[in-house]
Amino acid sequence: MGATPFITVEGPIGVGKTSLAKAISDHFQFALLKEIVDENPFLGKFYENIEEWSFQTEMFFLCNRYKQLTDIHNHFIKNNKPVVADYHILKNLIFAGRSLNAEEYKKYLSIYDILTVDMPKPNVVIYLHASLETLLNRIKRRGREIEKNISPLYLEQLSIDYDKAISEFEVQHPEVTVLRFNGDDLDFVKNQADLQFMIDTLSKTLIKGSIQS
Repeated sequence: MGATPFITVEGPIGVGKTSLAKAISDHFQFALLKEIVDENPFLGKFYENIEEWSFQTEMFFLCNRYKQLTDIHNHFIKNNKPVVADYHILKNLIFAGRSLNAEEYKKYLSIYDILTVDMPKPNVVIYLHASLETLLNRIKRRGREIEKNISPLYLEQLSIDYDKAISEFEVQHPEVTVLRFNGDDLDFVKNQADLQFMIDTLSKTLIKGSIQS
């Protein structure tokens, strides 16, 4: 592991990535990197018609995350300032693989490989997963207008894709610690004890990996 913490929180839509990333940021006084979602002009149309708007949506996210991660590297990580992000760039391939056709995905992957070759890489990945019922309840609870047309089938398939991608990531990157938490069992937004358990687990990981916190 690197000396400066760069932690990413990942998981399907509605699982609580941003809430947990903010809680970690507040506890450890790490810089917080939040992905740009609502500013994507194609996202609402994407949820209404995935086939029609998927390529535009995914390219917007890729370009914005590339800019964000480049800035994080230049202004924080390079200066030994810890960062926690509410996404990992690998999510781009998860979403693109689910929504793009074969020809579009091939083009997308070429651009992705070029942009991410020298991106900063996290030394801890927190993976949040939960049942479809829990995800739908949390999406409903936060009440984002842009998410009202998400298909339960799409969300279920996305969760399966996430499980597969994270498992493959662990095999391909044994040097990166992956912490898994079940959102069905842990409601860290409403239950302080659940949040403390997750914070304590992360603290032990940072100490074990000799990451300065």
